[in-house]
Amino acid sequence: MTELFSLWLPILVSALAVFFVCSIIYMALPWHRNDYPKLPDEARVMDALRPLAIPPGDYSVPRFSNWEELMSPEYMDTLNRGPVLILTVLPNGPAAMARNLSLSFVYNIVVAISAAYVAGSALPPGAPSLSVWEFVGITAFIGYALALWQMSIWFQRAWKTTLKTTLDGLIYAAVTAAIFAWLWPAA
Repeated sequence: MTELFSLWLPILVSALAVFFVCSIIYMALPWHRNDYPKLPDEARVMDALRPLAIPPGDYSVPRFSNWEELMSPEYMDTLNRGPVLILTVLPNGPAAMARNLSLSFVYNIVVAISAAYVAGSALPPGAPSLSVWEFVGITAFIGYALALWQMSIWFQRAWKTTLKTTLDGLIYAAVTAAIFAWLWPAA
């Protein structure tokens, strides 16, 4: 067993490295540019929604109130007429980049701590690099990628987007695993 505290350096270095790799993937590469295509007649849709002053949040449209309503012919007619939406409304104005970047870094630290805990629970100081790579890599991959699949399964997010973010998670996991293998404490 390796004490979690002795893994503070690979935790921080890997979180920082993933932060930079993620920034490159999203800002410098065209990989994710078309994940969310432009809505047809965007200006008209925005003009129609603006007076409603919908508060930021996640919405399902149409939304049933109870199970009886879900089974009613009126609700089925509403579904069939459409549109049927899963809608996320963000606050007006530019994105709060400092907040989002800070939370992203905190998330990277949480994934790195989780990977450190799993690997540290299974491996002693001085463990072979490949063993460290395997334990940290699979744990980080789970943290970065697998939960994203639920969005395509249940909420119809494009599988193409989910598969691209899964590949991103694989890259982040590989970076995390490599740094842990490099900085794993000696025996």
